[in-house]
This record gives sequence, C-alpha cells and structure tokens, in this order.
Amino acid sequence: MAELRLYDTFARDVRRFEPRETGRVGIYVCGPTVYGRIHIGNARPFVVFSLLKRFFEYGGLDVTLVVNVTDVNDKIYTAAAAAGRSSIELAAEMTSFYVADTDRLGLGRPDHEPLASQSIEAIVDYIAALIASGNAYEASGDVYFRVRSDARYGALSRREVDQMDQGEGVEGAARKEDPLDFALWKTAKTGEDSSWEAPWGGGRPGWHIECSAMSMKYLGETIDIHTGGVDLAFPHHENEIAQSEAATGKQFVKIWLHAEHLMVEGEKMSKSTGNYYTLRDLFAKGHRPSSIRFLLLSVPYRRQLNFTMDGLQQAASSVERLRNFKSRVEAGRFSAGDAPEIAARIQAREDEFDEGLSDDLNTAQALAAVFDLVRDINTAIDRGEFRQSNVPIVLAALRKFDEILAVLEDTDDAKLQALGFSQKRSGISDAEIEALVNERQEARRARNFKRGDEIRAQLAASGIILEDMKDGSIRWKRE
Repeated sequence: MAELRLYDTFARDVRRFEPRETGRVGIYVCGPTVYGRIHIGNARPFVVFSLLKRFFEYGGLDVTLVVNVTDVNDKIYTAAAAAGRSSIELAAEMTSFYVADTDRLGLGRPDHEPLASQSIEAIVDYIAALIASGNAYEASGDVYFRVRSDARYGALSRREVDQMDQGEGVEGAARKEDPLDFALWKTAKTGEDSSWEAPWGGGRPGWHIECSAMSMKYLGETIDIHTGGVDLAFPHHENEIAQSEAATGKQFVKIWLHAEHLMVEGEKMSKSTGNYYTLRDLFAKGHRPSSIRFLLLSVPYRRQLNFTMDGLQQAASSVERLRNFKSRVEAGRFSAGDAPEIAARIQAREDEFDEGLSDDLNTAQALAAVFDLVRDINTAIDRGEFRQSNVPIVLAALRKFDEILAVLEDTDDAKLQALGFSQKRSGISDAEIEALVNERQEARRARNFKRGDEIRAQLAASGIILEDMKDGSIRWKRE
C-alpha cells in the first residue's frame, strides 16, 4: 500500500495521512436524516467511505467506521406533520428502510450506527458543559452556542463570520444574543410529539450537537477522518468544530473529507422534475447492487457524478466483463512454463491500482488499472503467451482488487443469505415475526441496542416494519 494522501477541506490541500494512533483509524460519516427513503445521492458516501475502510484494512490497519442516523430533526417533524403521522413512528420506519436498502448494497454494516434519539443523555451533558464554560447560554428553554466565542469560526468553510446565516430562519431570533449563534437545544413546540427533559426545560437537541456527541462516544475527542457531503461543510461541520473544540480544548478532526454532489441526467435531483431515484426504486427496476456500487465508484468522490440510466447499464456491462474475465482465467487450460513478463505486467497494474487509491481515493484510476489488466491478459491469452503459472497470480490480483472495490464477486444476494434474511420478502411467518419482536424487546431492556438494531434490520430485509410506540410496545406491519 502506497503512502495515502487525502484532500483535507480544512487545509485546502492534499495531505499525507497519519493515524492518530499507530495501527488504528477512526472514521465518522454524517449519515442520513431519516424522513424518507434514502436516494441514490445518499448512497454515494455510504459506498465511497465503505471503500475507504476496506482500503485501510487491506493495508493492515484496524478501522472503526461510525455512520450516524439522524432521527431527531426538523425535517422529520415537517414530513410527519404532512403525512399526519407520529414523528417517532416515521423516523423508526425510515430507519428500518435505510438499513434494509443499504444492506442490499452488499457492503456490510458500519461498526457503529448510533441514533440521535438514543444519545440524548450524552448530548445533555455536553450542552451543560458548554453552558458552564460560557460558550453557550440558555434563553427561555432554548440553548445557543456563542459563535463569537470561537476565534477560528469559519476556518473550514472560509467564510466571513458576519456574512454567515445559520439557516435557522426567524426561529429563536428574539432570544439569541447574536443572530450568528446556533441552537444546541430547542424547547418543545406545539404539535411536536417527541421531547426529552433537560435542566433548561423539555425539548430536543439541535442537529449539530447530535453529531459531536455521537462521534466522541465511539471515536474519542479527536477523530482521524470526518466525512460527509460537500453541502455539510457549512453550517453543520463548522458548528461541530466550534462546539467540540470549545468542550474539549483539543483538535476535533485531523482530516475533513467532503464528497461532491450527485446529479441525475445532468440536473439536480428533485421529485418535482421526476429524476429522483431512491435505492428501492432502482432495486425494484431490476438494477443489481453491484452495478450501483460500480457506478458510484466510477467517478472520484470529489468530482460531481452524473447519474444516468445509460451509465447504470454501462456499469452493469463493466461488472459482467470483469466476471467473464475471471471465469475465462479460471476455466482456461494454458501451456506450462513461465512467463515472467506477464507476471511483471500484473504487478505493474497492481501498483497502479494502489497508487490510484492512495492519491485521494482516485477510484477512476484504480478501476482503469483493473481494466488495463483485463485487456493485457486477454491479449496475452489470445496470442498464446499466457501460461498456467500466471493463473494464480492473476486471480490473486483480482481478489485484491475486489477486497477493496467489492464489484467483482457476485454478492448481489449473498449478503442477505449470509445474514439469514429471507430472500422471499413474504416468506417469514407471523409467529417468526412475533418471536423476533419479543427478542428485540428483551435485548432493549438489557440495553443491548446493537442486537436490537440487528433484529430490526433483519425484519426490515424481510419486508417487516417495526414501529416503537410511546408506551414501550412494538407494532409491526408488512411492507
């Protein structure tokens, strides 16, 4: 593995990556806000930063990947009100959908997927510490962070402080000391059906403080790599830096990575223009997870990707070409003897692959190296230059490529099988559902939230949606 260089948004430069702790890497990804089914744009960072984890692991590092789920947010309240539903039920249902849809991608799960709603105690403690230090203040049940208490505020997004708009509209404007200040805690409002107690009154956390609390729980006060979409740099990530460093006095993040937007057919994705694709839409149309993965990796993460149906079909053809090539090598009967020039060519393509990914995750260069290898070996086979001794070398190279890219092996359905999920979504009986629901209740009572989330994901993959009720019971229904 070559020396890894990553573009740090904060430094505005490509930097050599050195983990904070030798042999270990912590990565935090801002995950979805669950007010609807996740779309193809949400899937891009999930795919790209899963690759980053695998690349580190291939290099022998121990990686902890944390992807949060924002299930307490203004967008959820708005969507729930529009649908005439409980925000708690909507968020729980969409969280289940998110897990099921991303499971179908066949990339496994992050090491931790904390929910904002299960992190309230840590968030309240965090806010209390910021109030005690003078970096935050309570105002009529709300709590705000004093932006001007951070002399470096704006360094990530390169904005002048006086020109910043937190995007909070007129909400709380009369209670703020300064219009620049942002909300850490919001008092409960009429019509909102979820609220938690805090020393300054019942309410809910602001969006920004949720991520700081969840990231620190699993990765400590300084994170190696923090990622997300480019649209999150301001105000979300700017505010994370301010509140986190005010609380700890330490650097919050060593390297910031931001993925560019995804366009659809050359336009911004929008429901009103009819070019809005959820993962579920694409699966329902018969598109394979491997094709989606390939397309999302075909353009480096810092470049805008134009998602098209033609491009998705080309991705499927590319994946099929790789699989056919592997089958040709495995099934072929080649002449005995050595062909050192072929082995040298294979090694050269492996080196190009490593160099591409080491250069700020240049997935386009890495994929080009893979297809250059395919071309080289196919040409050698056609000319009779390929030898049986080259077979294990080529297959080893392909295994290496796929341990990182995850597009070669046909795992489109194997992931669900490995987890014991039913491939026939209607194949699970009511009795089996009730047994799993009861097991989840026991797991939650024992505070084994990881097992509880696993059961929710398992049921979601079989088309069963759970709704956590206010009285502690669970209601389920078939999708």
